[in-house]
Amino acid sequence: MAYSIFPLFKYLVWLAVWCGALPLDPKIAPAFNSQGNGRFNATNKTWEKTPSAEVLGTVTWFAALSLGALVVIMYARVLSSLARQWWNDPNYGHGFFVPVLAGYALWRVRDRWRAVPARPSNFGVAVMLFAVGLRILGMLGAEMFMARLSLVILISGIVLFLSGREVLRSVAFPIGYLLFMIPLPAIVYYQLTLPLQLWASRLGAAGLVALGIHTVRQGNLLFLPNCTLNVVEACSGIRSLLSLLAAAVAYGYLAEQNTWKRSVLAIASIPIAIATNGLRLVATGVLSYFFGPGEDSGVAHVALGLGFFALAVASILLIHKILGLHLRQKNSVLVSP
Repeated sequence: MAYSIFPLFKYLVWLAVWCGALPLDPKIAPAFNSQGNGRFNATNKTWEKTPSAEVLGTVTWFAALSLGALVVIMYARVLSSLARQWWNDPNYGHGFFVPVLAGYALWRVRDRWRAVPARPSNFGVAVMLFAVGLRILGMLGAEMFMARLSLVILISGIVLFLSGREVLRSVAFPIGYLLFMIPLPAIVYYQLTLPLQLWASRLGAAGLVALGIHTVRQGNLLFLPNCTLNVVEACSGIRSLLSLLAAAVAYGYLAEQNTWKRSVLAIASIPIAIATNGLRLVATGVLSYFFGPGEDSGVAHVALGLGFFALAVASILLIHKILGLHLRQKNSVLVSP
């Protein structure tokens, strides 16, 4: 594996030296040509006739395409394992939509990052090499999270190397949003799952008692008069939490300009996901109580999950609507005499 990555190291070094020799500003191109030695000017007539901006643009596109091809080849194993987990693990099924939303966000702000002058930074080479090293450590240690995380770092390094800090800042959200497609490390996942299970069981028991259904809770077990509900890991709500958080962050970025509103929508998605999962457990208990155990499985289980996730999304939209009405009302009060 290390041998297969070695050509990338050589390519990055060569690319840094080559791009570092190019003038970045068309105004300094004549001075650059005049300071060159006679052998350079005599053997490279095309350089004298071609504006440095065009040369830089050609080299940048060549570097971007070649680096992109190398990244796809080097991360083919990582990407395939990532896609398999999206397909097989329901907790991360939203991963298929994350690159699509990131690409749409990048296209939507294309005028912004196109208007930013490109100032390539060789510091991007260090970032890329760090990402490659992280990928090697992740694969050697069988830690897929590190290997997958290195892909996002590598993309950031490529943008920094080819276009500079300002361009990287202008596309920071689309790149950063790719983090939502990376499954959590196992230790973090299980640290989140157990508290969510307890919250779901508490909310479920409280909701069933409020509806008049006698319920006794012992840990993650809910004892109803005719059945027992076990709030297992799949019922913890982490699936809806991760998906709703990713959806709320994307929606906030695309639908809002105010940073504080985006933050409110993202933060609000956490309690909303917990609350709607508790309501889903209450609905499950009601079905089991009135229609018998097992009536909440199969199609009914899927329908409950989709229905309450739709309720969570509607809650996010409602909060956004309330924030907009509050802001308009506040502005009208300030404007009125």
